[in-house]
Amino acid sequence: MTGVSRRRFLAISAAAFAAGPARGEEIFRWQGIALGARASITLAHPDARRITARARAEIDRLEDIFSLYRPRSALARLNRDGRLDNPPFELLECLGLCGAIHAATGGAFDPTVQPLWALYAACAQSGTTPSADEIAGISQRVGWENLRFDGGGVRFARPGMALTLNGIAQGYIADRVAAMLRAEGLTDVMVDTGELHALGGRPGGGDRPVALQAGGQRIPDAVHLRDRALASSAPTGTRIGTAGHILNPETGRPAPSRWTLVSVAAPSAAIADGLSTAGCLMSRKAFARAVGGFAGAEIVHLA
Repeated sequence: MTGVSRRRFLAISAAAFAAGPARGEEIFRWQGIALGARASITLAHPDARRITARARAEIDRLEDIFSLYRPRSALARLNRDGRLDNPPFELLECLGLCGAIHAATGGAFDPTVQPLWALYAACAQSGTTPSADEIAGISQRVGWENLRFDGGGVRFARPGMALTLNGIAQGYIADRVAAMLRAEGLTDVMVDTGELHALGGRPGGGDRPVALQAGGQRIPDAVHLRDRALASSAPTGTRIGTAGHILNPETGRPAPSRWTLVSVAAPSAAIADGLSTAGCLMSRKAFARAVGGFAGAEIVHLA
């Protein structure tokens, strides 16, 4: 089974190792860094080295669009300048998905919370917590309705705004890499960017079982994936100082301790990623309604 450890490891695996590689195939393993995390790619394929190189190049290219930490990424330039002319197609496509999830979740999913995240991070570094006045002031820079984007550019309507796509980009990248591997003719592949996208099922037959974990404990009953994606969010899985990393765009406060783990399966890892992030802020009824608005999406864990 594959354990879910959110955004700490990237892995791509396509091999039936118990039976050994097919005739003419090579088991090729690469280990390194991708998306700011430890990464591995393991393929059994006659052209495994070339395919691995292509996957690494695609991940690096997408990181140049979505990373908050690469100064020349498309996202970093947008946040710095308040606008981005001639944006990459992938950024526009991802923003379109963000808009759909924002609408379906009643605004719970809002990538414009980055200024709030920066406030909490700065306070954590100084050993303090944000005051109510600080939160209220920074919240003036938050609001999806103040983002404009089309083929010509992406623009903020208010000064000081910024985007984070950390609640959807890992899933989006998993989808893009999976599509590239499918075009190469690979089957029975698991792409793990912290969110999962399964092409086919388990090598040798059957669906691919995935074990969920919350608070260091394995949750009974694995999720079974075949040509399907899975994403999980834990409100306190990552902390900014003492605060959980998922912030409510309406209040400026961290997600309440309503849920310990939110997991969504869907045809798209990006959709599952965004929905699981928003679910940390929502009631069960509202979340079920939001997930039901996306074809093939379902809540697989909410507790």
